[in-house]
Amino acid sequence: GTLTNALQHYLDQQSDYPGQRKPGIVHRLDRDTSGVVATAKDHLSHRLLSIEFQRERIAKSYVAIVDGIVKQDEGTIDLPIGRARSGASALMSCQADALDAKSSKTNYEVIERYPRHTLVRARPRTGRLHQIRVHFATIGHPVVGDEFYGMLGALKPDREVPQPGQPLPPPMSPYIGRQALHAAEISFAHPITHEWQTFSASLPDDMERAIDLVRAMD
Repeated sequence: GTLTNALQHYLDQQSDYPGQRKPGIVHRLDRDTSGVVATAKDHLSHRLLSIEFQRERIAKSYVAIVDGIVKQDEGTIDLPIGRARSGASALMSCQADALDAKSSKTNYEVIERYPRHTLVRARPRTGRLHQIRVHFATIGHPVVGDEFYGMLGALKPDREVPQPGQPLPPPMSPYIGRQALHAAEISFAHPITHEWQTFSASLPDDMERAIDLVRAMD
């Protein structure tokens, strides 16, 4: 049920020796973030693309629904991100006590404002874990439906894991069953031809429904 397994099956159908070719996942999305992902079909392309990602020569664009009304039409969130001292080891923070904090910048622009929410386009200039979610939460506009990051970057309490046979807990938001974050576009130089290329993914149905719901709020 994973992207890696699906790609492996695809490659195995093209070879007389299943398993000889491995899918090259160049980058990853946060769990429950939808959108476009870049993968490589050969080792050389994987290595060259990975180097470009490490050097931050990749342009990425995300669409998110965030809580509250973002006042500025566009701006840059320039806040270092490191590991949060509390919570799980994979959680991040912009707080002064964050561990191993590194420079992090996210450009954004407002697409549309709603009565209590804002639709934004975010372009991360660096590639920190959970960067967009942490940055917007820290400035007071958490991504709708985010499981971990709340107002001003506060970590939300852990949710109880249901026992077998028990019902799943309700979603974090009444508008969408995951964080309202979508990787809309990615651009990079082709690893072999060096031609600049852009790939995009349209908004999924659950994001479209969430936009309709927040737009219709009184």
